[in-house]
Amino acid sequence: MKVLLEWLHRAERTVVIIAFIGMVSVVFADVLAREVTGIGLPWARQVGVYFNILVVMFGIGLASASGSHLRPRFADNWLPSRWEPGLAFVQHALFALFCLAFAAVATDMVATSFRLDERSEILRLPVWPIQAVIPLVFSIAALRHATYALRPDLRPAPAAAGKGEA
Repeated sequence: MKVLLEWLHRAERTVVIIAFIGMVSVVFADVLAREVTGIGLPWARQVGVYFNILVVMFGIGLASASGSHLRPRFADNWLPSRWEPGLAFVQHALFALFCLAFAAVATDMVATSFRLDERSEILRLPVWPIQAVIPLVFSIAALRHATYALRPDLRPAPAAAGKGEA
């Protein structure tokens, strides 16, 4: 399972890097075209948004895999520290179930979009492939957190207080 989690982390990181480079490239090309010709690239915003969706959605997995996702810490000392292992199990198990439920709802949304042949206004391409990222990412998160619930030794070390928080 450790190897699978490491492979998923590398794959997510690769997608985020490529999508970020794509997003920056598209925005740069649009600005350059606008400055040189006075007319931007009409498809650039839509493609930039698609790249941004990839960065954000796969970024969820990166934050989760590194233990740096946002979470409230104000209640950390309300309960005895001896309860921490059990509470961590409950936290990861409930989050895995939430992600699984969200993936199921998102899968239905993608299937509906596919059946209706919904297309983007500008690109005239089907939108379901980019929507399919949502159930994929939440399925990966469900797997990851179910693993963290059952295998505490595979959990990432928690981020230091103040680090990775907004």
